[in-house]
Amino acid sequence: MMKKFTFSATLLIVLSLSLSSVSFAFAAFDEGMFKPDKISSLPLKKLGMKIKAEDIYNPAGGGLTEAVIRLSIGCTAEFVSPDGLILTNHHCAFDGLVSASTPGNDLVENGFKANNRGEEIPAKGYSIFVTERTEDVTAKVRQGTDSLSGDALAAALRTNAENLQEAEQAKATAGSVIRIQMLNNGYFFYLYQTKQIKDVRIVYAPPRNIGVFGGDPDNFEWTRHTGDFTFIRAYTAPDGSSAEYSPNNVPMKPKRFLTINIGGIKDNDFVFVLGYPGGTTRYRESQSVEYARDVNFPFLWTWLQARADALRMVGETDEKKRIDLQSDVANFDNARKVYYGGMWRLRRSQVVEKRKAEEEAFARWVAANPQRQQRYGTVLQELAAVSAKSNAIAKRDVLVRRIPDATMPVFRAIFQAVSEGKVLNETERRAKLDEIKKALEGREAIYEREMLKYFLNAFAELPEGQKFDGAENLFGKVSGKARSDAEAKFADNIADGYWTADTIAALYGPQTMDYRPERDDVVAFARALIKAREEANARAAEFGASIDRLRLLYQQGMAEMKNTTPYPDANSTLRFSYGYVKGFSPREAEYRTPLTTMKGMLEKDTGVNPFDMPEGLKRLQAAKDFGRFGSGDSVVVNFLSTNDIIGGNSGSPVLNANGEQVGLVFDGNYEGLGNDFYYDPNMNRTISVDIRFVLFVTEKFGGAGWILNEMKLVGGK
Repeated sequence: MMKKFTFSATLLIVLSLSLSSVSFAFAAFDEGMFKPDKISSLPLKKLGMKIKAEDIYNPAGGGLTEAVIRLSIGCTAEFVSPDGLILTNHHCAFDGLVSASTPGNDLVENGFKANNRGEEIPAKGYSIFVTERTEDVTAKVRQGTDSLSGDALAAALRTNAENLQEAEQAKATAGSVIRIQMLNNGYFFYLYQTKQIKDVRIVYAPPRNIGVFGGDPDNFEWTRHTGDFTFIRAYTAPDGSSAEYSPNNVPMKPKRFLTINIGGIKDNDFVFVLGYPGGTTRYRESQSVEYARDVNFPFLWTWLQARADALRMVGETDEKKRIDLQSDVANFDNARKVYYGGMWRLRRSQVVEKRKAEEEAFARWVAANPQRQQRYGTVLQELAAVSAKSNAIAKRDVLVRRIPDATMPVFRAIFQAVSEGKVLNETERRAKLDEIKKALEGREAIYEREMLKYFLNAFAELPEGQKFDGAENLFGKVSGKARSDAEAKFADNIADGYWTADTIAALYGPQTMDYRPERDDVVAFARALIKAREEANARAAEFGASIDRLRLLYQQGMAEMKNTTPYPDANSTLRFSYGYVKGFSPREAEYRTPLTTMKGMLEKDTGVNPFDMPEGLKRLQAAKDFGRFGSGDSVVVNFLSTNDIIGGNSGSPVLNANGEQVGLVFDGNYEGLGNDFYYDPNMNRTISVDIRFVLFVTEKFGGAGWILNEMKLVGGK
């Protein structure tokens, strides 16, 4: 389930260098999340594309890109009818289903079906963004800056970008927003014109045991048998303008919608993806990859695991809370698997070591030419120096910058009071008390307690030389169970003990001089944390002041050495990638074919969540009642392709060589994680729902065939 996290969310044809699978991802055949304006420069016809580049993206309008949109929650979606019908992932509509659920009707568990447009329900908090225009404005933003460097260059680029954005916004149509973004540390500048549509409604969602079949155990795994899809619809005011929900609104009339091909796909078919991948860092120096592998990914993995476990504890005895929290639990489970898998893959593939070898080759290339020495001669040394200083105590820094987080409203209020260090008069203190009470409304003591215990344990496990004084002064004299017991008592005291709105507000008044451990130990811990965070932030600020300049030079030098131009890193804007339906070999003597069917779903069925195949699907499979959507003796459920995607691509359409939708992206494989830093053509695979299974479930299982009547279907029987 590739959602908002990154990653978060997943090709490199061999270059001339032996380091190809982890070298800089400079536009080499299948790898790449290309900007729409670069599609025409790709050799797509030779690779299997049957339509023209301008049929996909046309600056004058009319391309397939006009049918592909971004959801406000960070996923991709696409128009599939002339009446605003939209197809996206079940996990992308998850929050909307949760918000419309009640203890008596869990729409995630049971699914949702509107029998007509009048029964469609609001997807609370959802909107869509339509990209109306994208333009490479790098030359315009860089105009007049050739002689500048350092702060002067940064200021000039910022001014040019702001002026251009203001001028273009003045010319834009009503309701459109212009923004100019810097990409790849200033290598590129792009203009985006978007329009937001605010009324989004749920049309049909399958039940959990289709939409989330396999749950967390199958997440990022292949084989896969998940119907991760939901239909929603966009509505506008009668005049076509964006409007908040109203019964008077009408279905949106998109400029373009996709044609659906139910003829099926097979091994080695050419396919392409249009979507909004969230973020990549394919051009980073070895020190950055090393930091991700050894510091950031391990922390995020354990932190997200702790958050998911704590929320499960909260929901154990309260069904309403379980329903309300299930979206967060799913997101945290998804993300922690991303970061653990990314850490594992970066280590197993020796990405850091290979990136360092590539930098050694770069150093030799620079040394061989005086002009190159003048331009790039110190970039590697400077990158190494600023990284060494910034990352000297990185494992501690990543903790002190996170605590207190949103899971700790009580400790966060204590931390704020100690940080401010103010003594307030009675009137001010009463106002502060009201402010604190509001901040603590609805807090979960269990959640705060468990997360405090997580951080205290993480401090205890820091290596020598990176220990946190605030924790060691309180707990450093004991170890093992004695230390964990003391940490648990400390966490209990904050989450559900001495500390209340009143005792926190008392920190803003004169303090008694007697030592009270339940109060003063926590205050001492907070003071030590404030000091450590200030030091960490200072290191980060010093690093940030120079890193854009160095990374830009690094990318420019690598591009010059390879005599090519990089494609921009993903940044949640419209992108194009292409590849083939293809299996892979995850380990020696094992090959995974690229298609799964309902027969495999039956093989996994245990009758117990998350492998409880619906009885209705079992009956349809037994009767071989597949309607228009069968393939042999079953229905294809999921398939693999070599498309280069990442988190944010969830819900992206997979299209065949004729530009017809054949699938719906929803995941990547575990062996391909870490793909925010590199792409491995042998391992990275996109996992998609076959469009035939989407329509089969909707019509034959769900009884919502009316939805298909407004779609354009081709191919098949």
